[in-house]
Amino acid sequence: MEVARRKEHRAAAAALLFAVVVLGVLAGGAGVRAFEDGTAVYIVTMKQAPVFHRRLNLEKFGSSRVANAGGGGSGGGGGAGDTPSTSVLRRPRHGSAKPMNYGSYLIRLQNLLLKRTLRGEHYIKLYSYHYLVNGFAVVISPQQADKLSRRNEVANVMLDYSVRTATTHTPEFLGLPQGAWVQEGGPQFAGQGVVVGLIDTGIDPTHPSFADDLSTDSYPVPAHYSGICEVTNDFPSGSCNRKLVGARHFAASAITRGVFNASQDLASPSDSDGHGTHTASIAAGNHGIPVVVAGHQFGNASGMAPRAHIAVYKALYKSFGGFAADVVAAIDQAAEDNVDIISLSITPNRRPPGLATFFNPIDMALLSAVKAGIFVVQAAGNTGPSPKSMSSYSPWIFTVGASAHDRVYNNYVVLGNNLTIQGVGLAPGTDGDSMYSLIAAPHALKNNTVSPTEMSLGECQDSSRLDADLIKGKILVCSYSIRFVLGLSSVKQALDTANNVSAAGVIFYLDPFVLGFQLNPTPMRMPGLIIPSSDDSKVFLTYYNDSLVRDETSGRIVRFDAVAKILGGLNPNYGNSAPKVMFYSARGPDPEDNSLSNADILKPNLIAPGSSIWGAWSSLGLDSAEFAGESFAMLSGTSMAAPHVAGLAALIKQKFPSFSPAAIASALSTTTTLSDRQGKPIMAQRTYSNPDSTQSPATAFDMGNGFVNATAALDPGIIFDCGYNDFFSFLCGINGSSPVVTNYTGNSCAASTMTGADLNLPSITIAVLNQTRTITRTVTNVAADESYTVSYSAPYGTVVSVAPAQFVTPSGQKQLVTFVVNATMNSSTASFGSVGFYGDKGHQAIIPFSVISKVVYSS
Repeated sequence: MEVARRKEHRAAAAALLFAVVVLGVLAGGAGVRAFEDGTAVYIVTMKQAPVFHRRLNLEKFGSSRVANAGGGGSGGGGGAGDTPSTSVLRRPRHGSAKPMNYGSYLIRLQNLLLKRTLRGEHYIKLYSYHYLVNGFAVVISPQQADKLSRRNEVANVMLDYSVRTATTHTPEFLGLPQGAWVQEGGPQFAGQGVVVGLIDTGIDPTHPSFADDLSTDSYPVPAHYSGICEVTNDFPSGSCNRKLVGARHFAASAITRGVFNASQDLASPSDSDGHGTHTASIAAGNHGIPVVVAGHQFGNASGMAPRAHIAVYKALYKSFGGFAADVVAAIDQAAEDNVDIISLSITPNRRPPGLATFFNPIDMALLSAVKAGIFVVQAAGNTGPSPKSMSSYSPWIFTVGASAHDRVYNNYVVLGNNLTIQGVGLAPGTDGDSMYSLIAAPHALKNNTVSPTEMSLGECQDSSRLDADLIKGKILVCSYSIRFVLGLSSVKQALDTANNVSAAGVIFYLDPFVLGFQLNPTPMRMPGLIIPSSDDSKVFLTYYNDSLVRDETSGRIVRFDAVAKILGGLNPNYGNSAPKVMFYSARGPDPEDNSLSNADILKPNLIAPGSSIWGAWSSLGLDSAEFAGESFAMLSGTSMAAPHVAGLAALIKQKFPSFSPAAIASALSTTTTLSDRQGKPIMAQRTYSNPDSTQSPATAFDMGNGFVNATAALDPGIIFDCGYNDFFSFLCGINGSSPVVTNYTGNSCAASTMTGADLNLPSITIAVLNQTRTITRTVTNVAADESYTVSYSAPYGTVVSVAPAQFVTPSGQKQLVTFVVNATMNSSTASFGSVGFYGDKGHQAIIPFSVISKVVYSS
C-alpha cells in the first residue's frame, strides 16, 4: 500500500499543477477569449519519433542505449528485455524500464517550437503528448495554426473535434461459469494480472464491484503497470486499491472551451455521469455482487473478467461528452502506464474529414497503442440500422456491435375487457386478482378544474395539483412524452406523485410523438409499467375513454369504470430467440471516406450483449434519472457491448500472455456463434419502430463474424496474425496518402498496392471486384499439430477457388492459403459467403466472405 500512497501523492501534485494552469487560463479570461476571437483547440503532431517508437527503433538495431529511450513522468511501457521480434506471439510486452530523459526532451522541443514560431503571441498549451504520439494540444488562431503547419518540425495540424458515449446475467448467457472461467481456475482467478484501461466518464471507487477485499487470495497489483491514482476532494486518498489500480482525468480542452461545469462534471476521476462505472463493471467488476434496485433483488452481478484490474482514464463528461484532444491524452497516458487492453465506449460525433476515415488523431493514436501490444476495443456506435452507419473505422481497432441476450423482464396490464397489453417496468404487480379503477391525471385535478394545458400535469410531475381523495386506491394513468426522453420529466417524479396521492399503481402510455426510442425496464417501488408501443397505447386509451361515464348535460366525468390489474415485472423470462442484432447497433459496410466509398474492411468485427445490461452505477450518476441514487442500472447500447469484449479479451490475454492484439482479435472472431439459441440464423432488427416485426437474417455487415463465444475463443486452434507494419502498408496503399501517413507516423511510405482485403484479417471483404482478385491469408497454429480442411461458400455472383484445400500445420507454424475470386455478374448489391477451416482435432475457424460490387468486363 506504500507504493500506492506514493503514486497518489505524485498524482495529487500533478492534479494541483493542472488546476493552477486551468485557473490561470480562466482567471485571465483566456478560456472565454480563446473562442470569442476565432481561436480554437488544435492537435499538433511533430515529425520526431515519440517515446515508444524510439524505443522500438533502438531495440531493432540492438542499441545499448535502449534504456535512454523511455518517457517522462511515471511511464514505463516496456523495457530492455523486449526482443525486436515483430511477432508478438513470442514477445511478452511487459517490461520494467522507466527512463526519464527522452520524453522530457520531446516536451522541451515542443515548447521551443511554440516560443519560436509564436514569439510574443498569445497561446495556451493544454497537453504534451510524448509516448505514443509526439505532439501537443494548443489553443491558437487559424493564422497561428498555419504558421505551425509550415514549420519543418511539424507533421500535422488538425482542429480538435467532439466525441460522445455510445450508450448481468450475461456471464451465464456467454457460458462463462461452465466454460471460460473454469479454464482460468474459476471467477476468483479469471483475468488476474491483466489491466483493462477504460476511457470513459470515470468511476465510483466506493462501489463494491471495485473492492479488493472480497477474497483472501493473493491479489497483487500487476508489476508491469505503472499508472497513478489522482487525489482530489471528491476522489480522496485510498480510492484506488489492488482492483482499481489507476485513475486519472483529462479535461483541458473542455475547460478551455468554457463548456466544463465544475460542479457537475467534476475535475477528477470521479464519475458524476454513471456510464464509466457501468462499463468498468461489465468488463472487470467483481464476481457475485448483489443487484438491489428500488428495494428489489435482481440476482448477482459479475464482470466478464472479475479478477482483472481496472485503470480509469476519464475523458468524457455528463454535460458535453468529450473532445479528441482530451481522449488522445488519455490514450497516450494509458499506453505509457502499460495497460494491456484499452476499452472505448465512445465514438466521434461526425465522420472524420479528409482522405480517409482512418486518418484522425484518435485512430492514429490507437494504431500506436496496437504497435505497443495493447488490444483496443471500441463501440460500433448507436447510429444503426442504416447501412454505412459505422462510427468505428480502422482495421486495428476491434469494433463491437450490440445484440440482445436471452433474459427479458416482461410486465403486463390486464384490462377489464380481458385484453392484456405488454409493458416494461421492473415493478411489483397489484395485489392478487383484484381489479383497480383507472384514473388519468388530467381527470383528477383539484376542485374539478378543467384539463390542464401544462404537459407536466398529464405526465404526473406535480402532485400538488391532483385530488388525492379522488385518486386514492386507483391506478394513476400518466402520459410518457418526448419530455421524458429529453430529461425534462422523469418516471421517478411520476412515481413520487403517485405515492403522494396514495395511488394503487401507475401506468404510462406512450405519446404518439415518441418514435424509435427504446424504453429500458425502469425500476419502480410500486406497481406500475410503461406501455412502450404507440399502437398498444391507443388500444389502452380507447378502452379508458370509452369506459368514462359523463354527465349528459355538463359532460363532466361522474364515474371511472375502466379497471385493470398489473401483473408485475420483477421476474425475468428467458427466451430462445437471442442473440439478435439491435436496431440501434451501427452497421457496415465500413465507410472509407466522406464520399461513403466502401473500405475492404469488415465492420463491426462481431456483436456482444448490449441490450438491457445490468451494471454498477455511480452514487453520483446523473446519466439516467430513473436510476439516480441506485447502486446498479440497466442500460442499452454498443457502449455496453464493447466492455463485454474487453473483459473477454482479458481472459485470452491471461491464458496467452504473448498474443499480439491481432491474435486476440482473431481468437475472438473465428470462434463466434452464427445461430441463436434455437439453432436458427441470428436475426437483425431493421427499423426503429416495431423493430421485431421488421427483422431478417443478419449479414456480416450487421454482426461481423457473429456473436462472441467466450469459451471457444480460449481455444482457437489457428489464428490470423497481423501487425503494425501491415497496417502501415495498408495506409500507404490508399491513393494519395503518402504525405498524410508520413505526417501521422513519421515514417515515409514505400510503394504499396496493399488494400484492406490484403490485410491478414479473420475476414475477407472486397468492396469492388473487378472481374478477378487473388486474396491470401496466413494462419498460425497456436495448438497442437493438426490437419485442416478448407471449405467455403462463395458469395452470390462469384466463383471461388482455394489452395491448398487441405494442409497440416505443426504447432507454432504458419500456412499460406490462396483464394482466387471471379465475378460472374455485374451487380452493386452486396453478397455474402464464408470460409471454414476445420481441424481433425475439433478446432474450427469460420471467417465471413463479403463482396459488394461485382464487375464483369464484356468481350
